[in-house]
Amino acid sequence: MPNPNALVGLVGRIDPPVEKLSVTEYLRKYPGGVAVVLEGEQTARLLPGDRTAGMLEILEQLRQLRAPVYLEVRPESKEITRLLIPLVTRVSNVSESGADFEVDLQASHARHQVKRKNPDFAQLLETLRAAREKNATLIVTEADDHEIIDARPSEVESNLRPGAIPTPGKEGPGWFRRLCRRWFGCLCCVTPKRAQELFDLCSATTCNPLTVPAPCIPFLYPDDGCWARAHEMCRLMIAAGAKPRKVWIDGKLRVNTKNNPNCFVKWGWHVAPIICVRRRRFGQSENMVIDPSLFTTPVTEATWKGVQGDPNATLTETAASVYWRNAIPTDPNYVDTNFRLAFYRLQLKNRSLQFGPPPYAFCP
Repeated sequence: MPNPNALVGLVGRIDPPVEKLSVTEYLRKYPGGVAVVLEGEQTARLLPGDRTAGMLEILEQLRQLRAPVYLEVRPESKEITRLLIPLVTRVSNVSESGADFEVDLQASHARHQVKRKNPDFAQLLETLRAAREKNATLIVTEADDHEIIDARPSEVESNLRPGAIPTPGKEGPGWFRRLCRRWFGCLCCVTPKRAQELFDLCSATTCNPLTVPAPCIPFLYPDDGCWARAHEMCRLMIAAGAKPRKVWIDGKLRVNTKNNPNCFVKWGWHVAPIICVRRRRFGQSENMVIDPSLFTTPVTEATWKGVQGDPNATLTETAASVYWRNAIPTDPNYVDTNFRLAFYRLQLKNRSLQFGPPPYAFCP
């Protein structure tokens, strides 16, 4: 059965309200703690402690985003002991993976697990499979290592709109682009120096992992949300006069990183912007990937693929306008982009509160 000491839902209100005071002023004024009331009148208490200020900021921002929260509380006092940020999503697939089960969620490119050692294993698996069959929306909560620990029907409707995976080159014939690069590379492609400038333009927006001020990009939370990062990077580059495209990789991906406490992340797919870069010989050019979540400089597609752990992975090139292949084909007004970036900024902040800010020096 679900944890009886876990509350899940939208934050209805924080009592007293936070809006008119800074968090520091608020905690000074109310040293005895505050009530966190979820919709449905489930109430928890946030008491003073080392993480109180950060948790209060997360709770207030989740309230403003209308995104649910998972709270574990002490049964007698209702004091919050653990805060996690769930996904509101549909289930794409459930498959056996060794002793455990791997779960693909529509609102994520991370690889998620249900582990047999979990005492609620059977019920979690049944809930996820049933949601997959009915195409139902769930609130899915997972630990920091992406083990699913709670899944329940959602009264919050997912904002995802199913869409078809775009056909590579649909926005323009591949032969035309190749001809353009071969004979008019000076017009179609940029210099290596300019590519580095564009990389630096994007990389400079990285978030401080403790304060995560908008509109920073949470490169230090590589686990999930790559499609929103890529879309925002393309926006920045287009505003700077560049003509980026995107490259998508699909496979059983595993990437070593110092920005996750486990020192690696697992993905089912990943996406990043690409820029056509001129080479010294006339008529020669090459796509370079702009991905500050993995690198400190533009890299070739082969190098980008090579660090992701699956030699059989496939690459697909699309226009920059393609936003999220299996859910929202385009996001021209950046509405979903901004929501996802805000959501993953909070995931980064919550991880930093629990484990300290990345990068983690103990990772090789």
